[in-house]
Order: sequence, then structure tokens, then C-alpha cells
Amino acid sequence: MEDFELALRGAADRVEGELDRILTTDIAPEQRLIDAMRYSVLGGGKRLRPFLTLQTSRLFGVSERSALRAAATIELVHCYSLVHDDLPAMDDDDLRRGKPTTHKQFDEATAILAGDALLTLAFGVLANPETHGNPAIRADLVTRLAKAAGGHGMVGGQMIDLSAPGTNLDIGSITRLQRLKTGALIEFACIAGAVLGNAPSKAREALRGYAHDLGLAFQIADDLLDVEGSAEEAGKAVGKDAGHGKATFVSILGPERARDQAALLTDQAIEHLAIFDDKADLLRSAAKFVVERRH
Repeated sequence: MEDFELALRGAADRVEGELDRILTTDIAPEQRLIDAMRYSVLGGGKRLRPFLTLQTSRLFGVSERSALRAAATIELVHCYSLVHDDLPAMDDDDLRRGKPTTHKQFDEATAILAGDALLTLAFGVLANPETHGNPAIRADLVTRLAKAAGGHGMVGGQMIDLSAPGTNLDIGSITRLQRLKTGALIEFACIAGAVLGNAPSKAREALRGYAHDLGLAFQIADDLLDVEGSAEEAGKAVGKDAGHGKATFVSILGPERARDQAALLTDQAIEHLAIFDDKADLLRSAAKFVVERRH
């Protein structure tokens, strides 16, 4: 696990450098917006989704430059979603990654605009020829990201989540909610490397299966942290799901069964990687990290 954590930190540093480069701008009248975008993105987070893109890209010999730009794109979308999720109209959080949320540091209007700008910037980066020389591959990535982030993906999952308090969601409904809200972007992070590398369908299906199980395991671990963790460990408020009456994997299954289910999903995720032999060892470690993390 020590090798994995070193690799994760190294990837985070490289992605941070790319994000810093992408978000650099000359002083302009809209500088407050740029400052809010940089505040929302830089200097925090595990960068797990970009790590998945970098690692899956290596399976298919994708250039570091292409992989890094795609990885940065995913983090831009992820950070936009956090900025908007934290708003008073959504989850109403004051703390994110151990520091004040963007709307607390700036103001609500600026936070909304910063999220909007991060999302649109992501598509601009992905569509740029610098990301990949083949326009068909860039178009494929843009289409897949639009689906993963949109109304039948992450945003759709957030809508279901906002409607969830006080409703009797069963385990199937919770699974669908989280497959959209959390899993869709994780799946794109894994598939992006295969698209960049023009990988065969068998390899893409293996990564899709890995991402599906990893995404659910990730969310169960998140639900457990909300129940058992502290704000200091999580870097954000905890206990809010129960306070809002939200059904979660933990509230339905209980902590022990939820933990067992996360372990089962981790094992299944790892099994999907068998076709890649030892080239996917860091992806296997990522699956274990997801359920063992404390933040």
C-alpha cells in the first residue's frame, strides 16, 4: 500500500501542476472569478479520479501529455460538482477539503459562476488538439463526459439525492442514485484511458466492470465515514445524511453489512482486472484504498 500511496501522491502532484497551468490567466476584470476557480481546484483532494485515468492510460501506451490533460479535465468537472453541491440550495456545507467552501470564502453568486466556468473549461480542454491528435477520439471523449456529467449521470444523481430525504428508497434505488451521482464520473475516469489508447472492446468492458464495482464501494465507504468519521478526518461535515433523513447504504444495510458489501465489491472490482496481469497492480491497490481510507 505504501507504493500505491506514493504513486497517488505523485499523480496528484502532476495533475496539480497541469491544473495550475490550465487555470493561469492574465489579470483581468473577471479576476475574482478566476481566483474562485483556482481556490476551488488547487491545493487539496486525493485526485483519485485523475489517478484512475493516468493508470488506465498506461495500460494502453497513451502519452503522458494526453493522459494528464484528460485527467485534469475530470478533476475540473469533479471540483465544479463540489462547488455546486456545497451551496445553500443544495447540501449547504461550510467545509470542504478542510477549508471553507467556495461560497463561504467568496459568495454564493461567485461560487455558482466558478462552477459554471470550471465545467465549460473542462470541455474546452478535452476538445483541444493538445489533448489528442485524432479529432474522432476527442469527440468521443467529449460525448462520454457529457453523458457522465449530465442529466442521466452525475447531475441526474444529484437531483434524485435532493429528492431523497423523507422518502423510502430501497437498496435498488440507492444503488441507481449512487451509480449516477458518484459512479458515472468514476466510470468515465477509467474509460477515458481506454478511449485515448483506442483499446479493444474486451479491455473497455473489463474497465467498465471495474469502475462500476469501484464506484459503489467508494460510496459505501463514504456513507460509513459520514456515520463513523469525524470532520477533521473527512475534511467536511459528517452526520448530515442521518440529520436530513436520507436513506444510504449504511442506513439500509447497517454498518457491518455495508462494510461486508464494500469488501465484496472491492474483490469483484479486482477480478475485472485479471486480463491486464501485473500492469494493473496500482488499480488493484486503488480498489483496496477506496474502502480503507479515512477521508
